[in-house]
Amino acid sequence: MRKRPIPVGRPAVLRHTNAHSILTLLRESGSCSRADLVRATGLSAPTVTNVVKDLLSKGLVEPLGEGESRGGRPPDNFRFKAERGCVLAVEISAHSITFLLTDLNGNQLDTLRIPITKRKTTPSAVCRYINEGLQRLLHKNKTTRKQLLAMVVGVPAIANVEDGSVLSISTMEGWRAVPLRAMLNKIVNCLVIIENDTNLAAKGEHYCGAAQAEQDLVLIDIGTNVSAGIVLGGRIHHGSQWSAGEIAYLRLPHVTRRTPTIHEFGELEAVVTNSGIMKSWLSSDRRTAPGRRRNGKGLDAFEILNLAQTGDARAQAIVQLRANIISDIVVNLSLILNPALILLSGEIGSHPALIMSVLKQLEASEFAIPKIGTGSLGPAAVLWGAVSLALDAISSVLLPKPPN
Repeated sequence: MRKRPIPVGRPAVLRHTNAHSILTLLRESGSCSRADLVRATGLSAPTVTNVVKDLLSKGLVEPLGEGESRGGRPPDNFRFKAERGCVLAVEISAHSITFLLTDLNGNQLDTLRIPITKRKTTPSAVCRYINEGLQRLLHKNKTTRKQLLAMVVGVPAIANVEDGSVLSISTMEGWRAVPLRAMLNKIVNCLVIIENDTNLAAKGEHYCGAAQAEQDLVLIDIGTNVSAGIVLGGRIHHGSQWSAGEIAYLRLPHVTRRTPTIHEFGELEAVVTNSGIMKSWLSSDRRTAPGRRRNGKGLDAFEILNLAQTGDARAQAIVQLRANIISDIVVNLSLILNPALILLSGEIGSHPALIMSVLKQLEASEFAIPKIGTGSLGPAAVLWGAVSLALDAISSVLLPKPPN
């Protein structure tokens, strides 16, 4: 257990800081004794005893009894009560709303998916679906709304995390400048965070996926859409206008010079995503001699990438074009951010045919290229990233700062 410095301040602030530090240590270690807390924090034994007593009275920790003696009096061990409350991760898409409920240590309690393909997708309707899913999960797990301490919602759009608004979702009804946090605060009385879904996916891989060993990473997601989530120093990087990672709007040579427009799809999405691959496949089929044409209508983009792996020349040409563009993006991101790791994810982005072609393109680069890998959490990355953000905020929820 690493010793942590304790800042000096007013008595109320100092008591809060001490309690916050000790609660964090108990959450991270699972359990420890008063003596462990004294060694880790540098606080005096009486101060630790008073803080633990206060945490016990608030129901945040519980005693585990005496631990194993090392020659003296057996130590009193304590643990954080992760079951005292829960956090909810929510992912909104044009097709469904998915939920992940965990305790305060991030242990999964339950999941739920509500399809909305044939239902209204207005902001008010989506909030009703979230309330419906929340009620079902809480009832099933015999948990009250009072025990829900944080909800983090991922959206397929630029989100202003500061005011909890969503700028635009083109594939859903009425999603322009939506005050989503304010709308959800009418449903739940807890901390609500609104965040971009790809940012959460990057955070999820950092929390419990393929990027746990790295503090600086970029996740590039390519499927129906294309976007990037950037984590620097273990924290999501948003940029000054919350648009860091919106690579769909990149202006790349031989691809686009169009000015980015927030309420329209980026030009890059018309090239490297599912629809772009299908368009190229069908276009190449029309250029093929009638006697040699294939019926590509039964294929999807993933199957076309599978064909490239088997040596199909048309499919390989389509993959090569996408790999050229993606490798350019990787080089540009590497030169600007110099992360330790870039993950490719999504149905298209993580396909072996595309990965191998991108890696081959990057072989000629002499510096700045980081490790290239694939995400390990798949579609669940967004939800686990949301859980990670919620857990980061829990200590502040349980122990709010004293008034100035």
